[in-house]
Amino acid sequence: MDEHEALAELFEEQRGLLRAVAHRMLGSLDEADDAVQEAWLRLCRVDADKVDNLAGWLRTVVTRICLDMLRSRRSRREDVQEQQFLDRVPDSAQESRPEDEALLADSVSRALLVVLDTLEPVERIAFVLHDMFAVPFSEIAPLVERTPVTTKKIASRARHKVRGTPVVPAAELARQRQVVSAFLSAARAGDLTAILAVLAPDVVRRADPFAVPPGSVAEARGAQAVAEGTAALAHRSQIAELALVDGTVGVVVAPHGRLLFALSFTVEDDRITAYDVIADPARLRRLSIAVLH
Repeated sequence: MDEHEALAELFEEQRGLLRAVAHRMLGSLDEADDAVQEAWLRLCRVDADKVDNLAGWLRTVVTRICLDMLRSRRSRREDVQEQQFLDRVPDSAQESRPEDEALLADSVSRALLVVLDTLEPVERIAFVLHDMFAVPFSEIAPLVERTPVTTKKIASRARHKVRGTPVVPAAELARQRQVVSAFLSAARAGDLTAILAVLAPDVVRRADPFAVPPGSVAEARGAQAVAEGTAALAHRSQIAELALVDGTVGVVVAPHGRLLFALSFTVEDDRITAYDVIADPARLRRLSIAVLH
């Protein structure tokens, strides 16, 4: 085995972990692969014999690559976000590659990726490395160009955003979760009877125009009409997850961790009396979304 092959073998031993780190930082499997590949190219340009801790060196390089990508993405997001949204609405659920979505579900929730995407780049780096990979703040600090004490505060701020703050008591939140979870399970199965079981007779479903198929109505009234509409869109529910939406139990639809729709519910007497399907980019940006624990 020559020197290049030996280096490639050592790199392959780290690839899985590097991809996991990059995926959580970037929220995109394709971008994560790009970051890992760039780390390999950089490794090929240095004298590996002088690298004392290859795993740590590679993690540092991947982190810096991801930080640059996050900053670049944030600077251009305002200009392209709405057009990207419009481009992906019609068939976004079908466009998700099954193998990627399976990996996504196994490794980190789509809801978490949605929340991570709202963090500032340095918040995301600090939170991911410390809370998800147990990297000490003393090692993270140089990467984000802060002191360890400041880095710890940044991670704490990010943690608070990820967890969110419920606006209802714990008992009420648990009750909402039970009802909305039952609704989501029934929607995934396309089970009309089970959907009807959690809807109030006079339930109202309101949807942004972006969220409904062409020719469909934006507002549906009555359990039968709402249930039939929900069952007809069962494919969307496959990539939906529970989340904290504006402090109460809701649902996010986020293929590849990119927020497409958010559902906000009103629950009374263990039945859903109303829910909104939010898809307009401006409205989505105003939502407070957090991970539901």
